[in-house]
Amino acid sequence: MKSPQIQKTAYRAITSANIQSMPEWHWLAPEMQEAVQVVSRVLPFRTNPYVTRNLIDWSRVPGDPIFQLTFPQPEMLDRDDYETIWTLLQRKASQPELQAAIGEIHARLNPHPAGQLSHNVPTLNGQELKGIQHKYRETVLYFPGQGQTCHAYCTYCFRWPQFMRIPGLKFQSSDSRELVAYLRGKREVSDLLVTGGDPMIMKARLLRAHLEPILEPALKHVQTIRIGTKSLSYWPARFVSDPDADELLAFFERVVTSGRHLAVMAHFSHPNELQTPLVEEAIRRIRDTGAEIRTQAPLIRHINDNSRAWSRMWRKSVRLGMVPYYMFVERNTGPKEYFRLSLRKAHRIYREAIQRVSGLARTVRGPSMSAFPGKIQILGAAQLGREKVFVLQFLQARQPDWVGRPFFAEWDPDASWLDDLRPAFGRQHFFFESEADFWANSTVA
Repeated sequence: MKSPQIQKTAYRAITSANIQSMPEWHWLAPEMQEAVQVVSRVLPFRTNPYVTRNLIDWSRVPGDPIFQLTFPQPEMLDRDDYETIWTLLQRKASQPELQAAIGEIHARLNPHPAGQLSHNVPTLNGQELKGIQHKYRETVLYFPGQGQTCHAYCTYCFRWPQFMRIPGLKFQSSDSRELVAYLRGKREVSDLLVTGGDPMIMKARLLRAHLEPILEPALKHVQTIRIGTKSLSYWPARFVSDPDADELLAFFERVVTSGRHLAVMAHFSHPNELQTPLVEEAIRRIRDTGAEIRTQAPLIRHINDNSRAWSRMWRKSVRLGMVPYYMFVERNTGPKEYFRLSLRKAHRIYREAIQRVSGLARTVRGPSMSAFPGKIQILGAAQLGREKVFVLQFLQARQPDWVGRPFFAEWDPDASWLDDLRPAFGRQHFFFESEADFWANSTVA
């Protein structure tokens, strides 16, 4: 297959510090320019010319979904918090005063939800492994230090503390020696998920240095290596025309020929991210290495909160050879009030979307909440006797025997997260809350 003509664009990060040099900046209304400057002091902002020139329809701003996905919006901050930061910037407050105000806001935004710091960090020889998380028996998450940024930041990102230089809140590991030592003692682990940030921001030689040790025979029980990335959306040149693109793909082939399954967990939030020849070429080149690509994203108000966007995205994904995998519910962190939807509406969008696609795209699991006890799927609503209920099940859980076990919550049309739900039929607790001091003692050994 002949490759399409790909226009090479040098990577250049666009941040709040240099955004005024971006040609499109002057197309923004003054209130939007102000919002970028104010909100980006509290929440991370970063984009690049590929996104601004190829994915955003500037005639539709601020309603364009990719603009909403990448540019800070004024409503992402509480009105009083916005006014506080705006006032401090206007009077040129000192950096310590500004940082103190920002820190107070951060503390209210629930950084690192679902026990990421308190319950997911494993230990080795009595020492916490700060660049690793181990929540589910079979899967370990690894955060390579050089991969803890992205080509562009999603405004809804639940890992926003990774990018804000908040002391004690960043997961990262300088090399994989501790990871290798940990995995040698965990024969039950079959999957390693390399995440961030975005590991694909790293040079190929750095990614290889982190992951080649995983290919040693002593770790043959680690059968699958997953790489979580948004780069196919935000910088597909990473796999096509970047200087080390061929070296990167050669390493992908090396992983596959070692006998491991390599899965690229691609984050696509909207079908517009799949519209360029460059992304199609990047997908083709990755698949040619023997790697699989699975697609996932959260369901987000203002960005993809309609079923047609999802069905279009899933159909296009299948046509390009990717596997639709997860539809998530927006997590209870950061600017969640601006982005979240009710579970009722989330399930309706999922049902309407899944009805419009063939069986090959019905591999999507969702809508799913990645909550403290595990990944909980909303299966729908039911009338059981006189009570209307949500029907739910665990897709993944801290305790493996919870997986696939249906349970019920009282019907609440406004609920948007597990914490909003109450057990059905007059019960005081969900079944997983009553298990042997689980909430106090569920840590990774």
